[in-house]
Amino acid sequence: MLVRNWMKRPVHSVKPKDSALHARSLLEKYRINQLPVLVDGELVGIVTDRDLRDVFPSVFEAAAAKSSERHGWPDPEKVTVEAVMTGKVATVAPSDHVVDAARVMRKERIGAVPVVEDGMVVGILTRSDLLDALVTVAADAEPVR
Repeated sequence: MLVRNWMKRPVHSVKPKDSALHARSLLEKYRINQLPVLVDGELVGIVTDRDLRDVFPSVFEAAAAKSSERHGWPDPEKVTVEAVMTGKVATVAPSDHVVDAARVMRKERIGAVPVVEDGMVVGILTRSDLLDALVTVAADAEPVR
């Protein structure tokens, strides 16, 4: 079971100078939790929904702030992706086994790994993709009771 058979593509991505607001809108639009950060197709980081939390107030903080101005919250249009992204990114190759990818994700405590081939991001493998692979293997191994 190779990564190439389970990874998602095309990969939605952002650039370091894109705004946090833009990144969040992509996460919401595509219902994903991670965006590789690319410069000329090369991976330079990853930004996640968790990374963006500090840029946006919670619904409770936003409701409390309605009576006055922003309470010191940064403007999400002015905060860049590079200010909140993780720069050191674990990656896997399309030819790697999904078990090896799962070990990387477990060790690093991450929800996804970009799939890189010849220096370019060609896909992304998420926790959900690994669960799909597990379900397939389990269904083939045992009859359903």
